[in-house]
Amino acid sequence: MAGLYFDQFEVGQSFDHEIRRTVTDMDNMMFSSLTYNPAAIHIDHDYCSRTEFGRPLMNSIFTLGLVIGLSVQDTTLGTTIANLGMTDTTFPKPVFAGDTIRSRTTVLEKRESKSRPNQGIILFEHLGLNQRDEIVCRTLRSALMMKEPAA
Repeated sequence: MAGLYFDQFEVGQSFDHEIRRTVTDMDNMMFSSLTYNPAAIHIDHDYCSRTEFGRPLMNSIFTLGLVIGLSVQDTTLGTTIANLGMTDTTFPKPVFAGDTIRSRTTVLEKRESKSRPNQGIILFEHLGLNQRDEIVCRTLRSALMMKEPAA
């Protein structure tokens, strides 16, 4: 399914995205390696066995990217110009290998672009939830979106 144009979004509109993903230890190791993050809390099982968590935490930036990525097919696939920013990002619960993450998106604000007449700005709230319906990630994302082309 293609993303929606600016004109097709309504404030208060909510999406429970269909695609879910179970995260793996390999995801964590690969992402931490690719981003040069050597934090033991992500990559060292022995170290983590002695922490309050008892096992590695998924890299929070991986979690953030996944939560937004899971939203793309229903919201912004092919219709976004650019991400303008992400704010108020929190990770209220940890994510571990074996957790299954899903995403919920709500449109919080919508406004016309002042400098680009064929585009507008949408403020999305993205929530990441695990298999126990616990919120594991929350972020506000501003996206510059295409308006529907004139017929």
